[in-house]
Amino acid sequence: MSQSSSFTKTYAQQLDAQDELASYREEFYLLPSLYLDGNSLGLMSKRAEKSVMDMMQSWKELGVEGWTTGHHPWFFFSEKLGEMSAALVGASPEEVIVTGSTTINLHQLAATFYHPVGKRTKVVATELDFPTDIYALQSQMKLHGLDPEEHLVRVASRDGRLIEEEDIIHAMTDEVALVVLPTVLYRSGQLLDIERLTAAAHERGILIGFDGCHSVGAIPHSFSKWGVDFAYWCNYKYVNAGPGSVGSLYVNRKHFGRTPGLAGWFSSKKDKQFDMDHTLDACESAGAYQIGTPHMLSLAPLLGSLEMFLEVSVEKLRTKSLGLTRFMMDLIEVELADMGFTIANPQQDDRRGGHVSLEHAEAIRICKALKEAGIIPDFRAPNIIRLAPVAFYTTYTEVWESVQIVKTIMLEKSYEKFENKREVVA
Repeated sequence: MSQSSSFTKTYAQQLDAQDELASYREEFYLLPSLYLDGNSLGLMSKRAEKSVMDMMQSWKELGVEGWTTGHHPWFFFSEKLGEMSAALVGASPEEVIVTGSTTINLHQLAATFYHPVGKRTKVVATELDFPTDIYALQSQMKLHGLDPEEHLVRVASRDGRLIEEEDIIHAMTDEVALVVLPTVLYRSGQLLDIERLTAAAHERGILIGFDGCHSVGAIPHSFSKWGVDFAYWCNYKYVNAGPGSVGSLYVNRKHFGRTPGLAGWFSSKKDKQFDMDHTLDACESAGAYQIGTPHMLSLAPLLGSLEMFLEVSVEKLRTKSLGLTRFMMDLIEVELADMGFTIANPQQDDRRGGHVSLEHAEAIRICKALKEAGIIPDFRAPNIIRLAPVAFYTTYTEVWESVQIVKTIMLEKSYEKFENKREVVA
């Protein structure tokens, strides 16, 4: 096949015909718009809907007995979902629990693993981290009576897009107690070398944890094999568990038995919880890092979604995701040449996450024009258009169509009619 023919709609349709995951598209409720915002909220699946309805039915039929009876007793439901999630991050079932939210879980883990002693008082993060991680770490430092300006080290980016692992490792001095990093940078889509960074931290006697919000469900991980101390992530992006769905966390089994920094009733061993003792007997698993009663109706969609992940495997999803994003990047370089776009994410397969990050001076207005033209993108300040084809339901043909629509918008300059001001929610 000639190079030019590989950029045609016919070629995209051929790729779709060869897609072994194509049938899963029928599992989702597709929108009239071409949906490329999976990186912020995945589409609703029919199985997730059924899981919610089943949960409602169990409440209707069982009342309080639903905590211990029925097909999925609520008292053990977070552990059940943790077991189902373990394969997404390369962990044993007892190392993962579904609980809290991204920020609450980071607070929990930082409260547990950040112990400033002597000159080891600093935490290493990066200047490109998602703000919630920085806010949480700053709060934890203040609780220790420390000034974040002095004790929070934010590794600088050399180009405003990427973070070099060498720079992170250089920041791992003997003054550092903890390192907290994203697996994937939310703006540029850069995938950090988790195994290398974990080894470097441990060689220096430093604990290390990761924010997996922009990778879990799209990229395979081996947290246990790599020795990662802890991790946390949301489930509403690539895992398609619904808006504001319950988050997850991972704790390496070598830390089992440690008292959680933020203890609560659900931190207890299951067989001891109803003893009502005022001395916590913490669960010797990731379950110890739960705080309060699980939010059952928000947990429910995850059951149906995880069933599909277990059927397909995150490795197969990653293969298709890399194919979709590679095709999109190739099309952008050909179809949008000389239009002011820059692909900000790394090009190498092993260095990028599941979305394409496009920089353009008119990013805000282009995003508005895309929505009007039937594409839902994702804007990130100051000038980034994120496009996230999702392996479960995005087709190669849709990727081809999306790039053609961007090209039309640029040629016709239809974006110029929009105000250059982002919406309250980007």
